[in-house]
Amino acid sequence: MRGTLYIFSGPAGVGKGTVLQRALKKLPGIGYSVSCTTREPRPGLDVEGETYYFLSEEEFRRRIAAGDFLEYANVHGHLYGTRRDIVEEALSTGRDIVLEIDVQGAAIVKEKMPEAVTVFVKPPSFGELARRLKKRGSEGCEEQELRIKNAKEELSHAGEYDYVIVNDIVEDAVSEFIKIVKKHREEIK
Repeated sequence: MRGTLYIFSGPAGVGKGTVLQRALKKLPGIGYSVSCTTREPRPGLDVEGETYYFLSEEEFRRRIAAGDFLEYANVHGHLYGTRRDIVEEALSTGRDIVLEIDVQGAAIVKEKMPEAVTVFVKPPSFGELARRLKKRGSEGCEEQELRIKNAKEELSHAGEYDYVIVNDIVEDAVSEFIKIVKKHREEIK
């Protein structure tokens, strides 16, 4: 039996990574697809092969030409992509897998794999999202402003997803995602 692909999206600073990290600890049999990016690692936050695979732009473009990505996009001025081989291997062995990707990438993957389950994470308010982005301090002012501007566009796509989770209280958002996965596992039995 083939695994289920979950696409997890939402604007920068909404807490996608935190929600996923906590949920995956409570969900046996589900993996996380580590994306590739050309952006620089955030000191103390990013670990090669765990948060991202960090590639030079030249290497990333070589992989695009070779057809290595299921999807890729330019987000906030950096390239991000999902390796096709990682996703296909997991799904073919019956393992569920989660892609944490932006709305552009989600649309591309959903078109190629319409059976994917899409989940959008929203902040409780736009003001709260801006506060979270500024508080985390991992980007400079210019990049924070770009992420805030892009968040408005990303939030407009929430209605295109199968599920929307509001991340106001992290543990509630974690529980919501776990319920979604359990529901889909029951449906395919």
